[in-house]
Amino acid sequence: MFGTSGSFATSLLRAGWTPAAAVTVRLLVATVVLTVPASLQLRRYRGPWRQGARTVVLYGLVPIAGCQLCYFQAVQHLSVAIALLLEYSGTILVIGWQWARHRQAPGALTTAGAVVAVVGLVLVLDLAGKQHVDPIGVLWGFGAAVGLAVYFVISASQDEALPPLAVAWGGLGVGGAAMLIAGATGAMPFVAPRAAVVLAHSRVSWVVPVLGLAVVAAALAYVTGIAAARALGPRVASFVGLAEVVCAVVYAWVLLDQRLSVTQVCGGALVVAGIALVRADRVGLPVAPGEDGDLEVASAAALPAG
Repeated sequence: MFGTSGSFATSLLRAGWTPAAAVTVRLLVATVVLTVPASLQLRRYRGPWRQGARTVVLYGLVPIAGCQLCYFQAVQHLSVAIALLLEYSGTILVIGWQWARHRQAPGALTTAGAVVAVVGLVLVLDLAGKQHVDPIGVLWGFGAAVGLAVYFVISASQDEALPPLAVAWGGLGVGGAAMLIAGATGAMPFVAPRAAVVLAHSRVSWVVPVLGLAVVAAALAYVTGIAAARALGPRVASFVGLAEVVCAVVYAWVLLDQRLSVTQVCGGALVVAGIALVRADRVGLPVAPGEDGDLEVASAAALPAG
């Protein structure tokens, strides 16, 4: 679902929208969509609120608002391919963080899977052509990578056991409010013309990509993403998330007429192979007493209740 965001956002940016406007509208509309179901879940929640509130605020500011804004800003200076590759270097940051923070050195299969997946990403993104790399865009891309890594780590945390729907709703609301304030104060340029956009060779209302960004690529994607990360742990979830790049290429082909090449198809196969290697390295790993279960969730762990 996350993979659709690139195509929807590109159609808005081509129509004159600024990245800040696209991110703000996406987050606020998604918050409205999730308000009723999230409220119903929270009525049944009996756990501690303070720690959960801190998590939601951090989640909304860094992985949601920050990561999206950095990625859209990077696209303003770089090609989508390079921007995506920089963002997904965040998967390596997850492994590095676990190694430094919890002394969880990556195994041989995880290391091999990381190498294979990165090679596959390079092929999927088709970086063979000569492209000018803007240093400013590179910095924005690495900012998106940090946001992505924080997303996987926070999403896997079960310390406060807040329902995934509530975490997504609260994070989207916090991120949307922060972006709205930034736009209202002039800290970020905010332009959102109500002009028709082009999708799948057709001119459609700007409302179509906005709803696509908010409902499909935000509301549904974040809820299912948090649940998956809690079940798999941040390392496996981060590599499974690499499939977003493959999906993004397919959606761009259908909606923006960006064709897939044989090289990209081969790259997609390598990404899947890399994910399989990382997954195989996790099968049967025990969770030792006293260790953080949120970072070493067994492969058979069930989705959280609620």
